[in-house]
Amino acid sequence: MNFNDDKYVKIRKVLLIIVSVLTVLPLAPLINRYIPPLMVGDWNLDLAVSVILAGLATWLVLRIFRFLLIPAVALCILVLLYNQLTNGYGFSHMVTDYRTMVENNWGRNGQKETDLVLTPGIFDGPLTKTIKILQSKVDFKDSIVRNFAVQHSLESFDEYHTKYGPVVRHLSLFKYINTHFKYVPDSERDEYFATARETILNGLGGDCDDHTILMVSSLKAIGAHCRMVLSEGHLYPEMYAGDKKAFDRLQQAIIYLFGDRPIDNIYYHEQNGQYWINMDYTAKHPGGPYLSEKAYAIIDL
Repeated sequence: MNFNDDKYVKIRKVLLIIVSVLTVLPLAPLINRYIPPLMVGDWNLDLAVSVILAGLATWLVLRIFRFLLIPAVALCILVLLYNQLTNGYGFSHMVTDYRTMVENNWGRNGQKETDLVLTPGIFDGPLTKTIKILQSKVDFKDSIVRNFAVQHSLESFDEYHTKYGPVVRHLSLFKYINTHFKYVPDSERDEYFATARETILNGLGGDCDDHTILMVSSLKAIGAHCRMVLSEGHLYPEMYAGDKKAFDRLQQAIIYLFGDRPIDNIYYHEQNGQYWINMDYTAKHPGGPYLSEKAYAIIDL
């Protein structure tokens, strides 16, 4: 082999390495969508495993069908470019997936347990009446509420249903409500509790109790278990997350799916090994901070 042939072989190897890397980069996040969350201690390994699987797949192509590698890379780039222009899975989503992997493992994404302190009301009669009124306003079987919930539960994160399961429907619905809900106060003299149907028909406007009734009614309409917590001057919704393992899985889904904004902590209440996550409008992601640790009543539904 002469010098020119040796130089050609080296250039060819370098080009193959570059092409291989360009293949692995977009392939790994796509594989990641179809494998379950993998946690080892506090480490989220599913995307790292996806990178390894993408690397192995690329290596096999190099070994068996080397001539297909460059067309495959070109096809991947064209698909990503098309998706980028049509709001599908494009380059920006790929970058977000990798950034989320780093934030999951090295970011400050903690769990923030908050003690829920029940404070007895001074006037039990009015409190009991308020609780009954709030419970009566939750009608998750209403057809308008059900259709609203189903429609917007399918609006976001549908491609991650295989990975995270039904919880993506709840997160999609939360995202829509908290993105579009606008605060409108009640009159100074009267406290009005709107049903979810009323809030939907008025264009998603109201105060904290209207938001809470809408959130729990809509989530219950698609199978979530929810409750309302009444504190001084505020009412907020919580969604049942399950045991510690289920809660950790939910936290990973929140960090991954809402990774376009920094998430420092996921706020929750824990009672007897059962976890409840805050679904208030204090943050653009589920698990935002609580406005108060004191509560007059926990309203089960």
